[in-house]
Amino acid sequence: MAEARFYGYGRENGEVGVRNHVAVLAVDGLCNAAVDGIARLIRGTVPVTHPYGRLQFGADLDLTFRTLIGIGSNPNVAAALVVGFEPVWTGIVSEGIAKAGKPVESVVLHGHGILKAVEEGARKARRLVLDASELRRKPFNPSKLRVSIKCGASDTTSGIASNPSLGVAVDHLIDLGATVLFGESTELAGAEHIIARRAVNDDVRREFLEVVRGYVDFAVSKGVDILGSQPTQENIAGGLTTIEEKALGNIQKTGTKPILGVLKPAQQPTGPRGLYFMNTSSSAQEAVTLFAAAGAQLHIFSTGQGNPVGNPVEPVIKVTGNPKTASTMAEHIDVDVSGILTETLSLREAGDLVFREVLKAASGKLTSAEVLHHAEFAPTRLYESM
Repeated sequence: MAEARFYGYGRENGEVGVRNHVAVLAVDGLCNAAVDGIARLIRGTVPVTHPYGRLQFGADLDLTFRTLIGIGSNPNVAAALVVGFEPVWTGIVSEGIAKAGKPVESVVLHGHGILKAVEEGARKARRLVLDASELRRKPFNPSKLRVSIKCGASDTTSGIASNPSLGVAVDHLIDLGATVLFGESTELAGAEHIIARRAVNDDVRREFLEVVRGYVDFAVSKGVDILGSQPTQENIAGGLTTIEEKALGNIQKTGTKPILGVLKPAQQPTGPRGLYFMNTSSSAQEAVTLFAAAGAQLHIFSTGQGNPVGNPVEPVIKVTGNPKTASTMAEHIDVDVSGILTETLSLREAGDLVFREVLKAASGKLTSAEVLHHAEFAPTRLYESM
């Protein structure tokens, strides 16, 4: 396969970024206008806004904090500016990011108003951007990569071409010492017993099965048949008529390596490098947000019928095995492996294409989602607000 190195930004904590963003983070929805105002003024900043925060509590609030802190701590973020409404929650997020060794500043709206907050934030962001702009890329081994994977808008070509190609690349990345995260808990239903066989021990196997089966039990307890949501309507139109069919294609992208652990949403793995399962929604923007918060520098997204999702800090690489999608939605696709269907491309060759695109994107090549300004950020909610 391709030469096994990439060019990234070394961080003080030993991690390596594939981008060099200065993130401007909203603690809650009241701060979105200020975040956007700062980002419009200061070139080189990435705004991260969302509608949540206020009147959340318990595990739901903890997840929001973990997500925001994780995004600000992502290796692709050189520095962060935290914009909050009041000082307590603003301090929780900014101090959490600082623990990762990041330069971090904060601005509070309450008692000052948005105009003063934008002025103060812009001045602080300007300095952070100037400092970040001095950093230069250096060569690193793929063992420094943490990659997340997901599929979306799947069809029959997903399980035949794009997902197996991704699985080959996943195995190669892990062989080189990288860490790979996968999730989509509801989309594994019907094939969870196959994935469970790859758990590194009984505890991991039990925990994995509890997560996946818990979603199905929850739906049943509400009197809901998940057909129509899983598979989605476009999945059904693409030939995936049952959740079992979708799951059997889905698991192809995970490769063949052992599953080392089960992670909570937005939780970073702390064990040895390798393959980890994270409990995530199957919603693309939510899942990628959780993976980015767990420190993934790159996301590989296989799609049958095309899905434009991106992320503010984690570049998303799109892979398709559907020749129609590769033609009609070409601006969204980074790797076309439809040659598998026409027998002009072997599975090994397709996996190599995906792997080489990972190294290119890690070294600075923009993904299609980045070029098209797709930067979806969607924190996962657990409870209703108070």
